[in-house]
Amino acid sequence: MRAQSACVTLLRPLALFVAATVAPSLTYAASEAEAKALLDSKCMSCHLPVEGKGLSRIDESRRTPEGWDMTIQRMVVAHGVQIAADERKTLVKYLADTHGLAPEEVQDRRYLLERDFTLIETPDDQLVHDTCGRCHSYGRIALQRRTEDDWRKLAHFHVGQYPVIEIQASGRDREWWKIASEQVPPLLGKLYPVNSESWSKWQAHKAASAAGSWRIVGHRPGWGAYEGTATVKANGEADHYTIDMQLNYADGRKETAKGDAVVYTGYEWRASVQQGNEKVRQVFTLSPDGQTLSGRWHQDGVDSLGGRFEAVRNGEGSTPRLLAVEPSYIRAGTVQRISLYGSNLSGDVDLGPDLEVLKVVERSADKVVVDVRAASDASDGVRPASVGKTRLDQGLAYYQKLDFLEVEPGYAMANIGGNGGSRPKIPVQFESVGYAFGPDGKQGTEDDIRLGVFPATWSVDNLNEYAAQLRDIEFAGTLQPDGLFIPGDAGPNPKRKFGTNNTGELKVTAVVDDAGRRVEASKPLVVTVQRWNDPHIR
Repeated sequence: MRAQSACVTLLRPLALFVAATVAPSLTYAASEAEAKALLDSKCMSCHLPVEGKGLSRIDESRRTPEGWDMTIQRMVVAHGVQIAADERKTLVKYLADTHGLAPEEVQDRRYLLERDFTLIETPDDQLVHDTCGRCHSYGRIALQRRTEDDWRKLAHFHVGQYPVIEIQASGRDREWWKIASEQVPPLLGKLYPVNSESWSKWQAHKAASAAGSWRIVGHRPGWGAYEGTATVKANGEADHYTIDMQLNYADGRKETAKGDAVVYTGYEWRASVQQGNEKVRQVFTLSPDGQTLSGRWHQDGVDSLGGRFEAVRNGEGSTPRLLAVEPSYIRAGTVQRISLYGSNLSGDVDLGPDLEVLKVVERSADKVVVDVRAASDASDGVRPASVGKTRLDQGLAYYQKLDFLEVEPGYAMANIGGNGGSRPKIPVQFESVGYAFGPDGKQGTEDDIRLGVFPATWSVDNLNEYAAQLRDIEFAGTLQPDGLFIPGDAGPNPKRKFGTNNTGELKVTAVVDDAGRRVEASKPLVVTVQRWNDPHIR
């Protein structure tokens, strides 16, 4: 039976749920026994023990730290659960540790946890996508594990909570409820089961400590490549750390970063950091052996601005590694200064055939700088790089000419905001990425060679005739010389035709000078309204 009426009164509180939800926070001092006692005292009045199954619903599911925090917030808003901030932190940590996801269960959907929304999802199953992916991301489903019975209860919950769901898009042309209640739960129970071999193995895994010295490399769109070091120290509480970083960008900028981190489920690193003048959220993965830390960081509240991050153990006794080559490309027939970043580097530099090392300009255990000459007649391709016995397969890209550009990110959307409102502007940082055709001489094929980010001259215009009629270019925002698009203010604009606000459809163009040749590419940009419902996992 579809339990609708009992839940309809919860619609208004739940509409506030997303705005009220906050990221999993970073304090957890309770022991496992104390956390279990708190779970029983706060949850058992509704989630009764079931013989052989633990607490109903809770022990029938597994989630990420963000997923459990969303669940607890829904209990607070929809069911009036009284829970203090520290208690909530304790429960998120305990549930993520004991009812979390194994690393391989999260791997393909990490973009949602890292809040990288610049791609189109690929669903694991089309029927599940058609039934559930109309209202939220497919990854939100794939980042949960439930029993078949609990998946079925989730379908009932949706109809009770959102009674118009059956008449929404793609719901009228099929027997939606029959599909959602009869066909999809068994399918979800097989695709995303609560019991899995990977989770059983991970529970038996001994968690590694993140404490120690780290060597960092990464890339921040708009700023470029960076490298640096980090010191991670345990702060006396289980899985809690402080982090202190020094970052050096290829363009000469430097930043320090300090903050606090928690590792959930033995590998899910979450940190709040003051990085330069910005408050930053880190969403990283600690490898099972504790030797690498990688992921994405972004500005707190503005997830479109951030960077990729990779770190390895550093210092005495750590494994020598070559991590990055900067710049990542060299043109045939030229001489260029190249920096190689890594940890415990020693030995000769080898950049592959057709690339001659002329001079070692600088050398340390973390960095080697060399002057390199590229042959004029070799074929395009990415050569491996090595320093002594360390090797990086994707080293330095050699090219005869820049064949084409692509403007990144793949799917660009900005949100108006600010202007005294509660939602910030969400900008877009564009970059121009150069490619060579590869052996087949064609663009858009599997053998295209990604060279790297090229400096560009940027411009913006109306996307189409309708946008020109509405003069979107005058109102939707501004494009800075470095490719950063800042959207317009929120709220109706009386200067606009039809009294619309500052949304619009634009086209962003990058032009690169390739030794006197003009190479350009464009990308549509949608400037849309504020996003009010923005949970941890969309």
